[in-house]
Amino acid sequence: MKRLLDNHFKLSEHNTSIKTEVIAGITTFLTMAYIIFVNPSILSEAGMDYGAVFVATCLAAAVGCLIMGLWANYPIAQAPGMGLNAFFTYGVVLGMGYTWEAALGAVFFSGFIFFLLSVFKIREWIINAIPLSLRLGIAAGIGLFLAMIALKNAGIVVSNPATYVALGDLSQPSAIYALVGFFAITALAHLKVTGAVMIGILGVTVVAILFGHSEYGGLVSAPPSIAPTFMALDFAGALDVAMLSVIFAFLFVDLFDTSGTLIGVAHRGKLLDKDGKLPRIGRAMMADSGASMAGAVMGTSTTTSYIESTAGIASGGRTGLTAVVVAGLFLISLFFAPLAGSIPAYATAGALLYVAVLMAGSLAHADWDDVTEAAPVLIAALAMPLTFSIAEGIALGFVSYVAIKALSGRFRDLNPAVIILALLFVLKFLFLD
Repeated sequence: MKRLLDNHFKLSEHNTSIKTEVIAGITTFLTMAYIIFVNPSILSEAGMDYGAVFVATCLAAAVGCLIMGLWANYPIAQAPGMGLNAFFTYGVVLGMGYTWEAALGAVFFSGFIFFLLSVFKIREWIINAIPLSLRLGIAAGIGLFLAMIALKNAGIVVSNPATYVALGDLSQPSAIYALVGFFAITALAHLKVTGAVMIGILGVTVVAILFGHSEYGGLVSAPPSIAPTFMALDFAGALDVAMLSVIFAFLFVDLFDTSGTLIGVAHRGKLLDKDGKLPRIGRAMMADSGASMAGAVMGTSTTTSYIESTAGIASGGRTGLTAVVVAGLFLISLFFAPLAGSIPAYATAGALLYVAVLMAGSLAHADWDDVTEAAPVLIAALAMPLTFSIAEGIALGFVSYVAIKALSGRFRDLNPAVIILALLFVLKFLFLD
């Protein structure tokens, strides 16, 4: 067995061992296991069955990790992505009025297009064509979008007919628990405690149960049925003209999230070649897109690579065996459905707010000395929470970037791909909204 694993994952070549890879896999899993609780909580608000989404989340993560580990041989874990799951529920279903079945269809089509881009090696051209400032603004915007959802779910921010939003009642248990959870998670993360987010979620849940603010549903049981969401995709609904921007948003965010995570994690683990490129990036991209399609079939939003994989890298993980270990732990998690069902929304609100802080950090890398770069960043970032839509934020970011650069005479900063996308978004605003 040891020789088989060494030959397949090239453990000796990467100066690692089975023990190190297992420890790295456990470490990575603990840092991202919160998605098991958060994803069903978010998607169930779209009308999806909580138990079925819980199973789909674990299975989609396991499939993605297995493909990434066994085929691409990278210590990079995958699971349904934060941000896109919120856009799925609050933007597409509750905001635009589409069914969750049609939204799943959009996720599948975005994954399929991503797969084709990876097969035909068009991905690098697209990635290089999109300005860095837009990528930074979009990442930060998703963070602010998550923050808005977290504050709303906890009752910290409420609607107001005069000012649109206002401060909620902070004496309510939901607000108190959410804030305490956020403070605890942030402090634990600063202290570099492994699994800080999951500890925060479970800690708030336990306290809430002890004080009678939440009910305990049990710890383990047989996995719930996936039947309510399995193969429930509505392809016809996903092909509605207005859904094209949604498919693009899913594709765009996943493409750049995945590429950024792959390069970042590979750099941390010294997995890049002498030219600074990632070997087998095509396989890694196809693993991501394949997992997204599989996840949509099972009943969850877009599956993507997790930056939390750097935790496993820091623990010594260097090969796909790390990802395979993560996959095994996600499969074991299937039997903890009662625990997931016991977690109230305000327990995950603190986690959402913490993830929002991490994503909003991309604003620090924007070029604030160049107003033609800074303005589109801010527009894209602010538009997402204020329109409650990642797709609209992306569109406004592209339009503003091209308009500001053109009016400033900075045509050298523009390329055909950005101009075409901006024009398409303008046409969408004029004729489809």
